[in-house]
Amino acid sequence: MSGTHATTPEPSYLVDTGTRTGVLAWLTTTDHKRIGLLYLYSMMTFFFVGVGIGLVMRLVQLTTFQKLITAQTYNALFTVHGVIMIFLFVVPGLPAIFGNFFLPILIGAKDVSFPRLNLASWYFFIAGAILAVLSLFTGGGAPDTGWTFYAPFSLKTGTNVSLAVFAAFVLGFSSMLTGINFITTIHRMRAPGMHWFRMPLMCWALYSTAWIQLLATPIVAITLLLVILERFFGIGIFDPAKGGDPLLYQHLFWIYSHPAVYIMILPAMGAISEILPTFAKRPIFGYKAIAFSSMSIAGVGSLVWAHHMFTSGMSGMALMIFSLLTMVVAVPSAIKVFNWVSTLYKGSIDFQPPLLFALTFIFLFCIGGLTGVMQGALAINVHIHDTYFIVGHFHYVMFGGTGMALFAALLYWFPKMFGKMYSKKAIYASWFPMFIGFNMLYFGMMILGMMGMPRRYYVHLPQFHTMHVIATVGSWLLVLGLVIFFATLVYATFKGGKAEANPWGGVTLEWTIPSPPPLENFDVIPTITRGPYHFEQEEHR
Repeated sequence: MSGTHATTPEPSYLVDTGTRTGVLAWLTTTDHKRIGLLYLYSMMTFFFVGVGIGLVMRLVQLTTFQKLITAQTYNALFTVHGVIMIFLFVVPGLPAIFGNFFLPILIGAKDVSFPRLNLASWYFFIAGAILAVLSLFTGGGAPDTGWTFYAPFSLKTGTNVSLAVFAAFVLGFSSMLTGINFITTIHRMRAPGMHWFRMPLMCWALYSTAWIQLLATPIVAITLLLVILERFFGIGIFDPAKGGDPLLYQHLFWIYSHPAVYIMILPAMGAISEILPTFAKRPIFGYKAIAFSSMSIAGVGSLVWAHHMFTSGMSGMALMIFSLLTMVVAVPSAIKVFNWVSTLYKGSIDFQPPLLFALTFIFLFCIGGLTGVMQGALAINVHIHDTYFIVGHFHYVMFGGTGMALFAALLYWFPKMFGKMYSKKAIYASWFPMFIGFNMLYFGMMILGMMGMPRRYYVHLPQFHTMHVIATVGSWLLVLGLVIFFATLVYATFKGGKAEANPWGGVTLEWTIPSPPPLENFDVIPTITRGPYHFEQEEHR
């Protein structure tokens, strides 16, 4: 493949081609790889804005009764931080970046099924982001409700909730269009011979995710639209003063938002399932179990929404049923973890940076998962509900899970996407402050929660101060690691050495084409004759 790479012209998504040039060539492209990169660049921008806001919130907690910002500003900060990180980074993250870039290549196709619709989904994403930013500076100022927009406060606050809610509504369209595209692409555009159980596991994860995007997102879109209608026209849907039911809002919101957790985590699990076989140099253990567990998570995960509402006054029977379902949904995730660890057992381990971050994902996700099962127990949930424990758990799953998997996927596929190699030593150096800072920050939050520290308070009592200082110092280390990590990748984009077509020794289809991939991926559509994970040394054992 190296000879092919040497004579291959620069791919269309890295240089200008055709009649359009410069920025216009990017803004009108229908190449799935360029659209994946557009998502990457825009999401990383939003991510660092969210990180900056989070850093300010931690600085506020360095003193017990601070004068840095007002309570109203603090409320606005955690709302904006949540909206940016959830709706602009974590939910669209892996599907929009790596799904767009690699799904067609992994199944042997030349593009997604609907290239123009793919571009439209990115425009919806950017439009929603612009509206979210506008909501900070127009109307009554940045919304102060938290990212959940709970009624009836979201109906009565004088801040610009309506525009922020409409921004989330528009972002939902982006998610649905991506889901439609991926489902159709997987059904209709697989290469000859690639039946369902010859697909790489990343494709199974994206397929499961796409169904959740398609079926769950309309629920939250309609719910948010109802909030806007109630704010403008005074319709009594969620406002109890007008005969509405605020509990109805919580049900409708979490019917989407708990499956949304799996929109975030399933593609992350798919990426890990690609990375581990490559660096263990052996087939994935339990291929079908991992594939079916992705579908199980998508299914059962849609039935457990009310575990966010154990203290809301539901009936005892409902509490027990949702508690049981919460325990059940942990089973398919546990199957994945067991199979990942079994894949590494007796493997020829090649300890490269993507594997380091994949193992970090497994460790942090297990902490997040186990603390989630704790919250499924009713007695514990009543004690820790709405405390810092919830904030710590949520970040272990979302950042320790989805975030670390996104970093692992970026390290794994970076040479293929950009044709450049990064400094492995610099990535290792970034991991230490990132890992230590992460656990100081978020495990510190869980300890604070067990001590009784409520979340969303901009001041705290003296007995919580020591742990707040530890968490804040952890946030500094975490940001230091992130800066080193992304600085290394940005430097590699411009100054890195040339990457081989297959630097990791991977065996899925993306490693059979040049780095970076050509315009239509394959000169000839490949014919698939066996499953996705076959290593020569494994066959000779």
